[in-house]
Amino acid sequence: MALVRARIIQMLAEAVAPLVPDAGMPVLSPAAIELSVPKTPRHGDYASNVALSLTRQLKRSPREIASEIVGRLDDREGIISKVEIAGPGFLNFFVTPRAWHDIPREILASPERFGRQDLGHGRRVQVEFVSANPTGPLHIGHGRGAATGDVLANMLAACGYQVEREYYINDAGNQMDTLGRSLYYRYQGILGESVEFPENHYRGEYMIDLAREFREEVGERYRGKPLDEVLSEFSTYAGNRILAGIRDDLGLFGVTFDRWFSEQTLHDRGVVEETLRQLQALGHVYEQDGARWFRSTAFGDEKDRVVIRANGISTYFAADIAYHKDKFDRGHDLVIDVWGADHHGYVERMLAGIQALGRRREDLRIILIQLVNLLRGGAPVAMSTRAGEFVTLREVIDEVGKDAARYIFLTRRSDSPLDFDLEVAKMQNNDNPVFYVQYAHARLCGVFEVARERGVEWLWLKTGTPPPLDSLTLPAEIQIMRMLGEYPEMLASCCRSLEPHLISFYLHELVSLFHSYYNQNRILGDDADQTQARLFLAAAVRGVIHNALELLGVSAPEKM
Repeated sequence: MALVRARIIQMLAEAVAPLVPDAGMPVLSPAAIELSVPKTPRHGDYASNVALSLTRQLKRSPREIASEIVGRLDDREGIISKVEIAGPGFLNFFVTPRAWHDIPREILASPERFGRQDLGHGRRVQVEFVSANPTGPLHIGHGRGAATGDVLANMLAACGYQVEREYYINDAGNQMDTLGRSLYYRYQGILGESVEFPENHYRGEYMIDLAREFREEVGERYRGKPLDEVLSEFSTYAGNRILAGIRDDLGLFGVTFDRWFSEQTLHDRGVVEETLRQLQALGHVYEQDGARWFRSTAFGDEKDRVVIRANGISTYFAADIAYHKDKFDRGHDLVIDVWGADHHGYVERMLAGIQALGRRREDLRIILIQLVNLLRGGAPVAMSTRAGEFVTLREVIDEVGKDAARYIFLTRRSDSPLDFDLEVAKMQNNDNPVFYVQYAHARLCGVFEVARERGVEWLWLKTGTPPPLDSLTLPAEIQIMRMLGEYPEMLASCCRSLEPHLISFYLHELVSLFHSYYNQNRILGDDADQTQARLFLAAAVRGVIHNALELLGVSAPEKM
């Protein structure tokens, strides 16, 4: 059973087809027809600009085209009450109330499947996210990236893509040596050795804790040992311990990965040098001033980039090109990288890198995550990265819980700064966005609990036959059903634009409609048929809220 939106689009496609008789002219496919929800009810339930989009192709006025389209609409199912031509040629559709009744029926025919679709047709997608350097614990900014990447993967999987989640471990280069030296100096200091801690090393309190743990395990075995003799052992220990902590924190946050990929393996296997040789053979790498350069300007970057320094050491960018080649070599059709906004200057060179390897620019999508401003009761929480002090993701989860943290991270576009107020996240009222949505689910569950207590039997659950829904005619009920019907399109839009925050936006609007309806109308009333119809609608709303929260990785409680 097609939803109202899909049925109108199909009618439009069939009406437009005869207007394009020339075999050499492309016929407008249903996928290319836009159908939007007007901001005001007086403009109908749906609107389309299809007539305007055909103006240049048909060389006719949009209102003339619109008039002919209306004349050719075959509403064999009788779902349209009227169609208006507005402005320069917009088509406004007014839907009959009974057409909306098919939506809760379709939802409850298979609640757990509603919204899922085959948009991806099995295309393989890799989502790489978080990928924080194993030089310190995850902070709140990493949490926003973790939530974004995880929900991106969830929604793509729900839309028919084969998704692999990956964490790239930056375990090569100077940063790991710096980490090892930081642990060495803290360890020697704990032993009472006179050492001066370098200014540009990792100064956080976590390094002192790590040094204490190290001493517990090895005692004084390394007291006074020359740094250059033991550096690799200190680096390995610190990196492994921090990475283990990152895994634990992400697990607590509800995030798991299919693959943890080590940067060092690219160097160990010679993949970096082999990739650069391939690019040089293709004319994309050249030598100048003793260094080797990637010709990224050929693909739109503002300047060429060094891949091998004059001292013979490869740059991080060289490893990143090799890493992305490895991603595509593994058979991924689309690669999505979720990066911090501080990497915005890196985007064009990375897109240049994959194009030089023979991939299309659109085969790599890069999502930038803006900063999180941490607040407590509206006041900024002081943080000093210079002193190595920051609020960790674990601290936030411990204080506000996984559900609140994940949901709030997704209440804004990822490329917009986010204010995260710890006190708001703990509130048990409507000011807390996750409470507002979860409470709606619990309230809906409560309706059925009260029905059982009152002896009101829910016939659909007993018979499996949907009740008559003719009594669902209130404007609020129509709004709710229309909103439920938009869930699959919302999810498809999320996948097309790679914007997971649209799910929380949708949830807020749906829940607002439900709370308002619930406060003004009795679901368990005196009219038995109306009660059964409203219970059916309530079950459909509950099912969609549950599905959306599941995609967000947030629980749907039955009681609060």
